[in-house]
Amino acid sequence: MPGEESKLIIDTDWKAQAQAEKEKLAQTVKPAAKSSSGPAAAAGNATPEGAEAPGTVFDELVRMLAMQALTFLGEIPDPASGQRMFAPEYAKRFIDMVNMLEEKTKNNLSKDEDEALKAIAADLRMAYVEISKAVAKAVAEGKIKPQAGMGGMPGMGGPMSGGPAIGGVQPLA
Repeated sequence: MPGEESKLIIDTDWKAQAQAEKEKLAQTVKPAAKSSSGPAAAAGNATPEGAEAPGTVFDELVRMLAMQALTFLGEIPDPASGQRMFAPEYAKRFIDMVNMLEEKTKNNLSKDEDEALKAIAADLRMAYVEISKAVAKAVAEGKIKPQAGMGGMPGMGGPMSGGPAIGGVQPLA
């Protein structure tokens, strides 16, 4: 209806699954945080001798890419605005980067790094599929309306919308 803001409605089973995935991702983050302590670790995750802790930079890279993908899937609110956004094209780029890391680092990671990378990549792919299905269903039911390309990154299509979109990124209600 004109002037009425549409909202994305998602069933509680999906929400519970998404929350479980976020908690699982948080669990992979906590062990790395607990293993480093003190001022040296806070100043760059260095060991007391000043050497870089093994796997720290790689783990941080994977977590950074995962957090960006989850942000563009609407799982994590934008820290500046507090709004959740849905931009599947952006999310897919970050997920593709994690998949590429998984492929390019095959047989070159520790067992823990390899297992964490595989789990994060699988979780991101599942989240992308589930959220995309939920949005497609909402579009089919007329709860949100697709918009044509809104700019943003080259080659990016338009977001799903119930309200204003800026730069190819759609805030979710």
